[in-house]
Order: sequence, then C-alpha cells, then structure tokens
Amino acid sequence: MATEKEKMLAGLAHLPMEEHLSALRLQTKELLFDFNMLRPSNKLEKTHLLRKILGKAGKNIHVNSPFHCDYGCNIEVGDNFFANYHCVILDNGGVKIGNDVMFAPNVSLYTVGHPLDAELRNQGWEQAKPIIIGNNVWIGGNVVILPGVVIGDNVVIGAGSVVTKDIPANSLALGNPCKVLRQITAADREYYQQTFMQNN
Repeated sequence: MATEKEKMLAGLAHLPMEEHLSALRLQTKELLFDFNMLRPSNKLEKTHLLRKILGKAGKNIHVNSPFHCDYGCNIEVGDNFFANYHCVILDNGGVKIGNDVMFAPNVSLYTVGHPLDAELRNQGWEQAKPIIIGNNVWIGGNVVILPGVVIGDNVVIGAGSVVTKDIPANSLALGNPCKVLRQITAADREYYQQTFMQNN
C-alpha cells in the first residue's frame, strides 16, 4: 500500500496531517525559522540553510527573507535563481524552476488543492500537481501560480496575475486569469536599449 507521501507526489488524494508528512513539514519550518531570522549580512549561512531546505539548487541562488514553503525537498531551482521578499512555495506536488529565473516580491506557487465537496475537505483530503517554470523567466510582484501550470522559457508574467493555465515560451502574459498578451521579440530589446540605456 502506498504511503501518504507517495500518494501526494503521485498527484493522488492524501492526508497531509499523517505523522510522517507532519514531521517533514515541522523539520522544514524549523530550518525556515533559522533562515528567516538570520542577519542579512550572514550570507554564507543563509545560502547554506537555503541549500538544506531545497531539494536541488544550482549556482548563485538568492532568496530574500522571509521565505516560506511546505517541504522544501520538493523544490528544484537552477542557476542564478532570485526570489524577492515574501515568496511562498507550497511544494507538495513538486516545483521545478530553470536557470536565470527572477521572482518579484510576494510571488506564490501553490501545487496543492482541496476537494470542492465540503465533507471530503473537512476530512482533511488534498491533492497536488507539479508546477514547472522554464529558463529566463521573470515573474512579477503578487503573482499566484496554481497547480499543474507549466511556464515556458523566456516568459514574463505581469504583476498581480493569477496563472491558471500553461503559458507558452517567449510570451508576455498578464491578468486574472492570466492570458498571453503578445510574444516577446527583438523589438523589445531595441526599445529598452533606446529608452533606458542612452547614457551607457
């Protein structure tokens, strides 16, 4: 018979208050408490703790405190990952993030959901689906990404968006629900260089 953890990672209904899962979350909360209470100047210890929390992490990762997650071990981030203040990742279903990804403040990733039926919900059941974010992605402030979403490479998600469906590569997307506004092209680079880099 599958354990509650195995059911959770398989996207099946499971009971998160089960002893083993509860112990894992408590262990992560203890590490997060230490991470979030460290002085900003203690960069080496912050990086050390962050690598203990995350399941897999590439080179040059930085997360501003406070940071919160459920398990941590179900989160994988690539090289040059940056998350600004108040990042929340409910990683029950697993989160994979590519290289050169930036999160603005208050970005939230929710892999977990609950039954619509109140009786089942009150019994404590939940289920989870993974979130996957590609390379070179910028997620704007106060964005919420829901379970099962895949965000392609080179995507920019506008601030305040609620991402309920997959976003294809090279897209500028925004809104609630989040929708693709247009493709990102070489013209965006030219506009930025002409507008903001005149004195460089």
